[in-house]
Amino acid sequence: MSERAVAQGRREFLKAGAALGGAAVTGLGMASPAAAGTGSALPLPDYERWDATEIARRIRRGDVKPGEVLEAAIARAEAYSAINAVAARHFDRARELARQLDGAGRAEREARAPLAGVPFALKDLGVALKGTVTTNGCAFFKDAVADYDSTLVQRYQAAGLNIFAKLTSPEFGQTGTTESRLFGLTRNPWNLERSTGGSSGGSAAAIAAGVLPAAHASDGGGSIRIPASHCGLFGLKPSRGLMPMGPRVLESWLGLSVTNVISRSVRDTALLMQLSQGPEAGTRTAPPTADLLAALAKAPRGLRIGLFQTNLFGSGVHPECLEASNKAATLCAGLGHHVEPIDLSALPFLEMAGSMGVVTSSGMLYSVREREKAIGREGREDEFEPIDWRSMQKAKTYTAEQILAARNVFDRGARVLDELFARYDLILSPTTAALPPKLGELSLDQPFEDFARNAVQASAFTSMFNMTGLPAMSVPLHWSAEGLPIGVQFAAPYGGEARLIALAAQLEKAAPWADRRPPALA
Repeated sequence: MSERAVAQGRREFLKAGAALGGAAVTGLGMASPAAAGTGSALPLPDYERWDATEIARRIRRGDVKPGEVLEAAIARAEAYSAINAVAARHFDRARELARQLDGAGRAEREARAPLAGVPFALKDLGVALKGTVTTNGCAFFKDAVADYDSTLVQRYQAAGLNIFAKLTSPEFGQTGTTESRLFGLTRNPWNLERSTGGSSGGSAAAIAAGVLPAAHASDGGGSIRIPASHCGLFGLKPSRGLMPMGPRVLESWLGLSVTNVISRSVRDTALLMQLSQGPEAGTRTAPPTADLLAALAKAPRGLRIGLFQTNLFGSGVHPECLEASNKAATLCAGLGHHVEPIDLSALPFLEMAGSMGVVTSSGMLYSVREREKAIGREGREDEFEPIDWRSMQKAKTYTAEQILAARNVFDRGARVLDELFARYDLILSPTTAALPPKLGELSLDQPFEDFARNAVQASAFTSMFNMTGLPAMSVPLHWSAEGLPIGVQFAAPYGGEARLIALAAQLEKAAPWADRRPPALA
């Protein structure tokens, strides 16, 4: 990101902070630090009630120092280790940066990047931080030290974020849970026997537990929205091409996979997107960027919303997921929007889903072969999860024609949805067809038939928007009878992120979720 872009982001951030009155957002935290088994109070007791925007404001005013908020995050990462969300600890390098920032005077603080000193973490999948390992949740990559920074990481660093950890992911992000042979089970803070969802489950778990207010995430079939739904958080999958994926691969999985964050507050997602969106060198197709911070203050009126509640895999939808989407429809109607059922039978969904397997397994095989070239040996079967190994062997048989056919059917599906969006502003649906599953149900280390039966319940509503390249978000508007979060999904036309952010901010105000706190670690 250029110095000019960072300066513009700083001005927008300060303007938005003034418009929002600088009020702290009540965040998600445990009942008390001592109750989490630490035996003593954690630093900065109010830390878990601040979002990233508020932390930045306090640092800029001199109320807290970067080193203090970093130690607050590290202390919570260690105290809440039962959730198993941290894959790599980069604490020392983060402490060094915090020390450099701590002694700044007022003028220097106000001149710095908008998020200077705010603690942050990356997902341990498909992203590079120079001098550190990204394992992709796979034993074959456990020593893969990056010799460069991803474009997105460069933009995060230019925005001032202090990256102190990487957070868990399943192997290659190939399932809707966060479990791996390499790191074990990542647990949902709302119920430690339940999955966080995946593949950005480490990010969601850390945020839900109060370790961080926002963290990096990525989404190739629902991997931002599923864990956001299961952990009571906000997660927005951007349009294909909006966020940088390079420099070495500009469209991961032929554009199925995109990157962004999961957060507690809508304004954090808007700010982080504002500071990191836009094309990079080599980009040829991308939606226009939008003023997402301005969208926070523009409550939408009279949106035409299509309600879709059919699992196109044919395996049904849990009644409480249907209830969540029905309640969201009622809430939207009460806000002056028009909601009506829609039919997506024209979407070639099953053909698209079959093609998605061709693309994702081929993408995984490509990554493994690049690693094999780098280290001069082939990967062994015992270095991979059984289902991923099976998928890679199958990928070796795919032809170029099958890859091109896959992209073609994705584009046919995109045309169907684009034509629908000529009549509707948004599509509302459940985020998932099932409640957060029990740990083990979506593991990559089980018979394939058992895995496939459960996997379709996770991605029935999310994956269609990866295949068609459209933006979609999960909003935490409902909790089950037993207290499990259930998100609802809204999707928009290509490049419609500002519309999603505007509605999310309106829903956040109408039905606040920030004071909902998981009891599981208490």
